[in-house]
Amino acid sequence: MATSEFVPQPARYAVFVDAGYLYAASGALLLGCSSRREYRVAAEKLIKALTSHADDQLLGELLRVYWFDAAPKRQPTVDQRVIANLPLVKLRLGNLNAQGQQKGVDAQLRADLEALARHRAITDAVLLAGDEDMLPAVEAAQRYGVRVHLWGVEPTHGSNQAEWLVWESDTVEVLPADFLRPYFTKAKVLPVSATATEVRDPATAGRTPVPSPSEVFAGRTPAVKPSHAAAAVRAGGVPAPAGTAASPATVAASMNSHATSPVADGKLGPDRDHMLEIGEHVAQKWLFERGRDNIRDLLPGPILPPVIDKELLIEAEKELGGSLRPYQEARTWLRDGFWERVYREFGIGIGKSG
Repeated sequence: MATSEFVPQPARYAVFVDAGYLYAASGALLLGCSSRREYRVAAEKLIKALTSHADDQLLGELLRVYWFDAAPKRQPTVDQRVIANLPLVKLRLGNLNAQGQQKGVDAQLRADLEALARHRAITDAVLLAGDEDMLPAVEAAQRYGVRVHLWGVEPTHGSNQAEWLVWESDTVEVLPADFLRPYFTKAKVLPVSATATEVRDPATAGRTPVPSPSEVFAGRTPAVKPSHAAAAVRAGGVPAPAGTAASPATVAASMNSHATSPVADGKLGPDRDHMLEIGEHVAQKWLFERGRDNIRDLLPGPILPPVIDKELLIEAEKELGGSLRPYQEARTWLRDGFWERVYREFGIGIGKSG
């Protein structure tokens, strides 16, 4: 009579992070801040530190990191888009309501954790969270034999994790302030012009024209006049004289690339005015689609995160119906138009060179 041989399950773990808890607890502990807008997080480095710490603590290999966060209407922020592109990281977004409350995050976490446990995909789970709403996820995973290791953030006083969640977890560890401190910094206050303040004033806000969807998606904003600096570069690579305006993307390009030519394979690149126009159009479209708060996260510029810069390039290529990759100068003009529209939206003037 044939007998089935028991095959031991290989040790494997996943890391589940409630970003809302991690950011709020760390911001309060390290910087005394209650709002994410008051600080910046080096998320990629933080995730690497967490996975490295898990590797030191647990046996087996990492399956992946599940990063649970929330955003209004589930529209990812700039930082969330960067996180979503990291290897072995799965971004899960709940909805962030008008009161700043996360909705749907605990249900998503339970679904993922329970599914992995049921299919014997993991033997251990690291849960960085503090809310009692995570308790059903812990109990569900444990019913399938998964060990749950609860991590928390050092509290400012008392405890910042639910008592029942601590009790039900197999092990508990508190991450100290020194572990988290390198990844959290106070946000810089950006200068805002008087013009921008007047536009946001309730007394005048009603008279500010708001573009309709058809204007945003079908229309085009007027092209920006060429700056002296960019015109000089196009004419022969001669730097603009001191005191003339230097566009943000031109500054970024000079920091990150070598001298370029508008000609590729004997063909002239796209027209400068057209690229400025497309850059402004994409900026206006993103302001409408993603909201001012998301675009504000790109400031102060002028260098875009690689993920966002790639999205800008793709949007522009759709408009042109061709590739911009051979034309470095055209990509610089595209960023010029994008930043000039963003800076105008927030009333930030472009600095002078020299």
